[in-house]
Amino acid sequence: MYNSKITGLGFYVPENVVTNDDLSKIMDTNDAWIQERTGIKERRHVVKGDGQTTTTMGVKAANIALERAGLDKNDIDFIVFATLSPDYYFPGPGVLVQRDLGIKTVGALDVRNQCSGFIYAISVADQYIKSGMYKNILVIGSELQSHGLDMTTRGRGVSVIFGDGAGAAVLSREEDPNKGILSTHLHSEGQHAEELSVIAPGMGKRWVNDIIADNDPDDHSYFPYMNGQFVFKNAVVRFSEVIKEGLEKNDLKTTDIDLLVPHQANLRISQFIQHKFGLNDDQVYNNIMNYGNTTAASIPIALTEAWEQGKVKEGGLVVLAAFGSGFTWGSAVIRW
Repeated sequence: MYNSKITGLGFYVPENVVTNDDLSKIMDTNDAWIQERTGIKERRHVVKGDGQTTTTMGVKAANIALERAGLDKNDIDFIVFATLSPDYYFPGPGVLVQRDLGIKTVGALDVRNQCSGFIYAISVADQYIKSGMYKNILVIGSELQSHGLDMTTRGRGVSVIFGDGAGAAVLSREEDPNKGILSTHLHSEGQHAEELSVIAPGMGKRWVNDIIADNDPDDHSYFPYMNGQFVFKNAVVRFSEVIKEGLEKNDLKTTDIDLLVPHQANLRISQFIQHKFGLNDDQVYNNIMNYGNTTAASIPIALTEAWEQGKVKEGGLVVLAAFGSGFTWGSAVIRW
């Protein structure tokens, strides 16, 4: 059995910076209120009409990752694309990336695990490589969320949190069993599905023709809903559990962690976990203050930035962890 290792990383975010002060001009909020609750100072939003989509941002991130991996597009055997904001209801963005990159007719898989999407996608790719089925897999997390947010005072509790962007990783076969992705761990608890959700559009809600005919401006089910305190309480518990699970699986201790890259959901969650595990600032990478919560893209964006800044060392132990809608959560333990 093989191991898989990350051989290339890349990310892309739109140039348009939206600060907290910008949001205060269109809704009843302010910089202090947002920073106190989330740690976010600014985020990136695509500009309406500029042609950018979840797929196009994913393609830009993928091209960077491929170049850094030293691979040609035709070296890719499989594509895994994680997002909650696909270009179309169907087909998913995996096949669009295959088309837009001009990759041969390889398989393309879409992952719908929201904030945990990249961890799930990495886990799927890892299993394919471990089994020997594929040698090089392109994994993308990309989100265009600004088009679907309620940018009014009514929606401020959620809308101030999210940003747009994409991150990508190339996973390749590794012969050394002590290097690369050591293990991944995935969980879900569907009884809380509606606590962080977008209910519509969906075939479980109403007939599409009825929705169009009603054209109800008070139908809020198309906007994200989050029971913030409930999500926070669950997140800090599940983050801790799944990080411990990964360490115990590999006979490692908290002190062995060189870098923890958590999903950038809320800076307060990351700080809670950092304090609980006794990690210093150099052992945890956060960038939510600059990009907001980019959901499935947050971990690959943060991991890429950390690598670019030299915080990811050869031979170092890197732990990735996420929690989000579903509820779903997961972790990955990597020997770089």
